[in-house]
Formats: sequence, structure tokens, C-alpha cells
Amino acid sequence: MSKDIYEQMTDRIMLTGSKMIPELFRMIADEAEAELLMAMPGTPEALAEKTGRSLEDVTAACQALYHKGLAFKSFRGGALGYKMCRDMIQFHDATILWPEAPKSYHDLWQQFMEEEWPAFARLAEQFFPKPFTRIIPVEQAVDAGHQQVLDIDSANRIINNADTIAVTKCTCRMTAHKCDMPLEVCLQVGNAARYTLDRGTGRAVSKEEALKILADCEEKGLVHVTMNKAHAGHFICNCCACCCQAMPLVISEGLKILDPSRYVAEIDPDLCSLCGTCLDRCFFSAIEEQADAMVVIAEKCMGCGLCQVTCPEDAIALKAVRPEDFVPA
Repeated sequence: MSKDIYEQMTDRIMLTGSKMIPELFRMIADEAEAELLMAMPGTPEALAEKTGRSLEDVTAACQALYHKGLAFKSFRGGALGYKMCRDMIQFHDATILWPEAPKSYHDLWQQFMEEEWPAFARLAEQFFPKPFTRIIPVEQAVDAGHQQVLDIDSANRIINNADTIAVTKCTCRMTAHKCDMPLEVCLQVGNAARYTLDRGTGRAVSKEEALKILADCEEKGLVHVTMNKAHAGHFICNCCACCCQAMPLVISEGLKILDPSRYVAEIDPDLCSLCGTCLDRCFFSAIEEQADAMVVIAEKCMGCGLCQVTCPEDAIALKAVRPEDFVPA
């Protein structure tokens, strides 16, 4: 049996076999819009010729698909073109932020995350050599006196080096509703910020406000996550343990779909008062009380530094244990 247009779209974003992704596409795009998406990439002129539709019609449709988050602008060769969302993450994040998305659309996304996503995540762990995202440590936790802190290891430096910054709502918490952590904390930088502002799905923020968002998220116990690349990245998410796409599966199954930072926590036994605050702060069960001492289980530690932020004795620091090339070029 041949696949319908929505199943073909699902194949294109590498989720073949999903029952819910075709329905999500169907909820947000009619068949004419779906056919235009499958004809992408291209300029409106090229897409009009390819589909046999008028340029005026195609131009309006491309703008509507961009607004919904199904199409992205491209300026290759200096001409405005459009391309379909390339993967599940783009489809998820962009369309959930679509202002007119109905609650039923959000609810179906959450059903996908609960029922289908874990199996796809297990496949992704086997198929891709490195996760798409990685943790950035809390800056004040790094023992900077004994090691070089790279720009790629510093959320603050990513912000301070950015020419444009925006903030959006966390798409995972928008759909999952599993905690009361703050929503408007997903920071976009550079091109991602310009995209967000152009679409109207976020608001511009100053470096000062962005740094305050980071500090507030650290205090509340959210983990900084960014692109797993050696350049500055396009976003800094602030993730909880319950709503995030990756974190619950990292915690419950140990799936390698999120890289740790280059650091591991160390606890100074002479300073530690055994108050147990760090036990409550650690998502990954990487701290244990053993023989009247708090001990970090290095193989479990993801190097986020949340344990350090609220340590009343300043007994915790992060030590670099992975080389610079751990983060892909």
C-alpha cells in the first residue's frame, strides 16, 4: 500500500512507523500545504513552477507554513527560499510555539512523547554517533583556578558573545505540564534569535536579562543544555527532569541521547557538612552518602553543577575530566 502525503512527511523527518506524527502533520497542514512542503526546498518561484500553482498562491502559502513552524526560511545564493523542517526536534519546537496551535495539538505531541518517543530515542542512541545536545555546567561551580574554562563550556560567555538574544517558552513544559518550573526560559542566540523574532514566537532580551534568566534557572534547579557543537550554539535550554525530551530517558534508562559536560563534580570531605542538599538537587543520582561522607559517582555525574549552587559550605567544585575535542567540531 502506498503511503499518503503525511506518512511521506513523517519519513522525511526520520520517524518512519510513527502513528502520531502523520496525525500531527495532518492537524496543522492541509493536503495542498503538505504537497508544497514535500516540494521544498526552493524559492517561491521554483516551488510555483514545480507545483503548477501561481506565484502569489505559493508565496502566501510559504509564509503561512513559516508562521506555523513547518517551513524555515533559507537565503542560500542570496534569494529567499523555504525548506521543510528537517527533523523531529525542529518540528516539535517550532510548531508548539505556533501561537494559534490548539490544545489538542499540544496534547497529541505529549501523547507522542509518552508513547512513541522512547522507542525512537533508543534507535537514535544506536544510529547517531553523538547526541545532538549536551549539558553546559553552572559557571560558578567550575574550579577555574586549576583549569581553562572554554567559551563552549560557559553559558554566560555564549550569551555575552551573542549579537542577538531572544527568549521563548519551553516547548517541553508547554505540553507536558508535569512541574511548576518557569516557562519563559529557553534562550535563543544569533541566527536562532533572529528566526524567533522574525516569526514572533519569542521576545528580544538584553544580555543582562539573559544572564539573570540563567542565574534564576540555576537557583531553581534547571540544567543548561545546548547544541553539541564546538561553536557557541544557537540556544540554551533550561531543562527539568520531568518534562524534557531527553532528561527523563537519561535518568530512567541511562540512554546516551544527551552528552554530559566536560566536567565531573568533586566534594571536599573537609568542607562538607553532610547536610544532604546536593542529594536533592542531583537529577542523576550521582551523589551518595557513604561512610559519613558525600561521594560523587563519577560515571553517573553529568557535570551540570546544580549540586554546587546551593551547597552551604562551598564544598563542591567541577573538575574537567574530558578533553576539548569531546565536544564535536
